[in-house]
Amino acid sequence: MTRLTAALLLTATFALPAQAFDISAMSEEEKAAFGEAVRDYLMENPEVLVESINVLEERRAATEAENDVALVAANRAAIFEDGHSWVGGNPEGDLTMVEFIDYRCGVCRRFNQEVHDVVENDGNIRLILKEFPILGQDSENSARFAIAVRHLAGDEAYMKAHDELMALRSEASLEALRGVAEKIGVDADEVVNMMNTETVTAVLRENRQLAERMAIQGTPTFVIGDHLLRGVPGIGLTATVEQIREEMTEG
Repeated sequence: MTRLTAALLLTATFALPAQAFDISAMSEEEKAAFGEAVRDYLMENPEVLVESINVLEERRAATEAENDVALVAANRAAIFEDGHSWVGGNPEGDLTMVEFIDYRCGVCRRFNQEVHDVVENDGNIRLILKEFPILGQDSENSARFAIAVRHLAGDEAYMKAHDELMALRSEASLEALRGVAEKIGVDADEVVNMMNTETVTAVLRENRQLAERMAIQGTPTFVIGDHLLRGVPGIGLTATVEQIREEMTEG
C-alpha cells in the first residue's frame, strides 16, 4: 500500500460511518502501512484532526441538548408546578425561567442582579427559584432560612431574604441569619424555630430528588422554556432569552 493510497483511504474513512471501514480485512503489512500513513498524514495536516474533534464535540453537544430537552419534558410538573417554590416576575408570562440556586455559590451571587434585570426588562417571564444547597452547612442554613421565611411571611419577604442572603459575606450562622430576619422585618425566633421542621426539609428533599433525576450537579442551573442550561450561558441571559423567544416564534 503506497502512502498516497493510504492517505486517500484515510480521508475517505473520516467521511464514512465507523462500520463502513473494516481494518480487520487488511493484512498485517497493510495495517502497518496504513498506521504509518495515518501518522504522517495527521502530522502534515493537523487541521484534519482539529476538524474531526470539532465535529465530535458538536455531535456530543447536540446529543446532550436532546437528552436535556427530554429530561425537561419528563419532569415538567416538578419543574414548573411543584407548589412549594417561590414564583415571581409575571405569573402569567409566556416564558418560564427556573433557577436552581445555592446562596453560597459565587456565580449565583454575581448573576443575581442580571436575573432580576432580565425578568424586569422582559416583562413577560415567569420566574421560579428552587433552593438547591450543595456547598456545605452555610448553604443548607441559608436555604432553610429562606424557605422558612416564605412559609411564615410570604413571597415578598422571601425575595427580601433571597437578596440579603445573596449579599451575605459572613458565615450563615444562626446569629447572622437572625440579623437578616430583623433587617427584613420578620420574627427571627419563629424563622429559626421553623428551619429544621419537616415542612422545610420536605422542600429541600423534593428539590434534590428532582435535581438527581435531571443530573443537575451544580448551580446555577436554569430551565428556560424547554431548555436546560447547566450554568450561565456564555452569551448571557438576555441573549439566551431572545434566542429562545425566536425559536418559540418560528415554532
